[in-house]
Amino acid sequence: MPPISYWLRRLFGHIDVPLLALLILLLLLSLVVMFSASGENPAKVVSHMVNMSVALGAMLIISLVPPQRLMQFALPIYVLGLVLLLGVALVGDIVNGSRRWLNLGITRIQPSEFMRLAVPMMLAWYLHFRQETLQRRDFVIAAVLLALPVGFILKQPDLGTALLISASGAYVLFLGGLSWRVILGAAAAFLAFLPIAWNYLLHDYQRGRVLMLLDPTQDPLGAGYHIIQSTIAIGSGGVLGKGWSSGTQAQLDFLPERTTDFIFSVYSEEFGLLGNVVLLALYTAIIWRGLHLAANAPNLFGRLLSGAIVLMFFTYVFVNMGMVSGLLPVVGVPLPLVSYGGTSMVTVLVGFGIVMSVATHKKLVKT
Repeated sequence: MPPISYWLRRLFGHIDVPLLALLILLLLLSLVVMFSASGENPAKVVSHMVNMSVALGAMLIISLVPPQRLMQFALPIYVLGLVLLLGVALVGDIVNGSRRWLNLGITRIQPSEFMRLAVPMMLAWYLHFRQETLQRRDFVIAAVLLALPVGFILKQPDLGTALLISASGAYVLFLGGLSWRVILGAAAAFLAFLPIAWNYLLHDYQRGRVLMLLDPTQDPLGAGYHIIQSTIAIGSGGVLGKGWSSGTQAQLDFLPERTTDFIFSVYSEEFGLLGNVVLLALYTAIIWRGLHLAANAPNLFGRLLSGAIVLMFFTYVFVNMGMVSGLLPVVGVPLPLVSYGGTSMVTVLVGFGIVMSVATHKKLVKT
């Protein structure tokens, strides 16, 4: 029978220790913030810890999967995601006016979350498969593969998730070698399309979010309430903050969604500018380490997928902090690995498990 050291190497040999250490530091910090944001509710903190344990376990399992196996699963996972999105469009449950959930009998799932990893995996597989003869038409086909799930998600409607998945696909295309001429042309076309989208495609509540960004005081007790209370909390923290569990906006229940979307506001009020510098340093170190691993991946599939996953992590951080600071519209994006929510945490850590797998499995099989 193999010694214990053999099994330890099998289980943890594909874990990148520096990245894992940084992730654990961030998760420990999130427990501190969650205790305060939940009103010192032990049950909420324990539930958060359970989510962490499940997510870390999923990351460990995924890190053991060889990248060539991930490549084999890319197309089936993408097709399954499209089928689930079609199911949502046909028979999905309507919650708060949006058809985003699919009832499977024993549980209810949100397939759009599933596509946050499935889409970049599919695009990375396709560009890797075509790398020997990569042409402009291949990028067009990849763009179509991206547009299919995004179209389904826009129909739900879920503009925030659609934009984030579009960004994940755009990162793969950019890292895959899409020319700057095409990128700038697409950006110009997008800007030209905005007036049409504003007048004919956006729903009233989506236009309202943009208007509230420009002037939240026009409806201080309604649509502008969230962002007003959030900016008050962030600004009142000062340099050193008001102290742990001493933030008035959160503890007096002025700040809404304080354990999920607006947890950064709670953190900023209690730990101030100095605490924000520590948090940003942690996020920066995680992103730097992830990009370092992605850059040293042994083939195109690994570089594209790992790079897109890490850049999406950056995007989530940027969008959440910009949203709660009044710089971006409120789109319901949690702060990665800090906000409460099992699905988001599992998705993020599974992504980092893929990054670790690509970095530590040195032999990749081309398909």
